[in-house]
Amino acid sequence: MTLHRLEPSVWHNVLGTLPAALTIADGDSVVTQTLDAAGLDKDGISRAHGPNPMNGPIFVAGAQPGDALCVKIVRMTPIRDRGWTRAVLAGNVVDPERVRTLPSPDRVQWIIENGTARLEQPVAGLEHLVLPLEPMIGCFGVAPKLGQAFSTATSAENGGNMDYRGFGPGTTVWFPVAVPGALFFLGDCHAIQGDGEIVGNGVETAFEVEVRLSVVKARKQVWPRGETADAIFTVGNARPLEQALQHATTEMMDWLVADYGLSATAVSHLLGQVVRYEVGNVFDPAYTMVCKVEKKWLPPRSV
Repeated sequence: MTLHRLEPSVWHNVLGTLPAALTIADGDSVVTQTLDAAGLDKDGISRAHGPNPMNGPIFVAGAQPGDALCVKIVRMTPIRDRGWTRAVLAGNVVDPERVRTLPSPDRVQWIIENGTARLEQPVAGLEHLVLPLEPMIGCFGVAPKLGQAFSTATSAENGGNMDYRGFGPGTTVWFPVAVPGALFFLGDCHAIQGDGEIVGNGVETAFEVEVRLSVVKARKQVWPRGETADAIFTVGNARPLEQALQHATTEMMDWLVADYGLSATAVSHLLGQVVRYEVGNVFDPAYTMVCKVEKKWLPPRSV
């Protein structure tokens, strides 16, 4: 296995079938430095325009349609001492009659140091708010099928701008491969973010990220899947939120049947009592819902 360094000079605002920036072997690792959601680099210099400019794509040898690309998030290291967010809740997460009372969507700066984030100019009542960093990847995935190119402002079966706070170091994610080489994209990393990305962003900053990419042959899946030390989860991206939940739940049903040997009845009993749902993105055109099951409730894998 080889460790590659990707130093992009071109960034993309879509995930699609584009010329590869790097070609690697199955199982290789890649280290790369990302821009923030607005296209600013580690020095605060504008390198690309938003939304969410992506590094890549990375061509993984051996990946073919019908396979899955396994992405192990090895580490995420912040490389800038400043980040930014907007200062207003999204209009779609409050009652309609309250939208007109929301403050202006100004951009505010956060100081990132010693493993924490804090407002550069504290707001009354939050003078002592210091948050531990919880790095996460906001936007990543593979090229979609049929020659499509999806904006980095949204998400679909191939991943994209899901903004799920569980996509951090130590997590493994599988994406369905739709084109030769998978064509993996990565960017839009956050120092910390609450569930739902309900102000339209997390603390946006630049990161150095290391991922390990490997191919799982002939893996039948439709939506992204993930695994942490304690749980497995599936991801659905759609609008309305109900449809995203349906996609995530169906993918979990299929996974439990195929890999854990459970019947539809057993899956129903299990999910009915132990499933947990988490909200990824409820700001962008497609919403993200996560269906999660703790490993302590699962039987041994049958495959």
